[in-house]
Amino acid sequence: MILVTGGLGMIGAHTAQALLDLGHEVVVTTHRRTEVPSFLAGQVTVESLDVTDREAFLALGERHDISDIVHLAGSIPDEDPVDFFRTDVTGLLNALDAARTWGVRRFAVASSLGAYVGRTEIPWHEELPLPTAQLPHLIIAFKKAVEPLTTHSLQGSGVQPVVLRIGTIWGPLVDPESPFFYIPPYISAVLRGEQPKPLYADDGGDCCYASDAGRAIALLTTAETLRHDTYNVSSGRPYTNREFAEALQAITPGLKLDLLPGRQAGPGADPYLDITRLTHDTGFEPTFDVAKSVADYAAWRTNNPR
Repeated sequence: MILVTGGLGMIGAHTAQALLDLGHEVVVTTHRRTEVPSFLAGQVTVESLDVTDREAFLALGERHDISDIVHLAGSIPDEDPVDFFRTDVTGLLNALDAARTWGVRRFAVASSLGAYVGRTEIPWHEELPLPTAQLPHLIIAFKKAVEPLTTHSLQGSGVQPVVLRIGTIWGPLVDPESPFFYIPPYISAVLRGEQPKPLYADDGGDCCYASDAGRAIALLTTAETLRHDTYNVSSGRPYTNREFAEALQAITPGLKLDLLPGRQAGPGADPYLDITRLTHDTGFEPTFDVAKSVADYAAWRTNNPR
């Protein structure tokens, strides 16, 4: 059985679904969310767990025979950065403690494409040394710290770490008014019949549909062998705002979306993740391009608030 912490969140739920599709039993943990997505209902074991509670975390191993862990649980910072770091570091350390205690095969953990902030090369690939740079958000700072904490904690344990440098993920279960990626609010405005604020046509960058990201994580968790400890998780294809606008217009009769010409910051290119390593070691190829993902998401939102 594979444990997915934060398994009712967007990425966690799609990872759980992909693991089920691969024939694995899955137990997911949740702390605040109670609603199980329709595509998981009746298929996964749901455990209520505060990952900062070490004893409760370790007790999961008494109820389930857990072979691998995918640690995706996390919190959102408030006005106290120390409290945020304390919460998420404690959760990470408890998950690592469980991995060592249970002797699992593999421990996959969420990092972020934000770890590359400061690199000017495009696309970003795993062999780039991570720079010392001013980071734009506390979550990115934590995700960057996750990497050495995980690899050093598991050294010599027999548990293989898999650091997931996850790209810009969106799709079913994403916050429709996400403050972290402007495309979901843009699409939500169109679905409400509103005219969204114009975007620059050639801006864009990294983007991956949630079901593709979940499948990539599932493949990395279950692959017979992995040659590396760190993998980019995304589509490997840069997008532009023009593509999103055209996809929305294609599925919405009479819709006319205004786009500003060029790029907001002038000539150049936006960074995105290279997934050559992921594809080589797992065979992963994205299923959803922009047009297909927009159509799928619009259909999902017909009967779902997020």
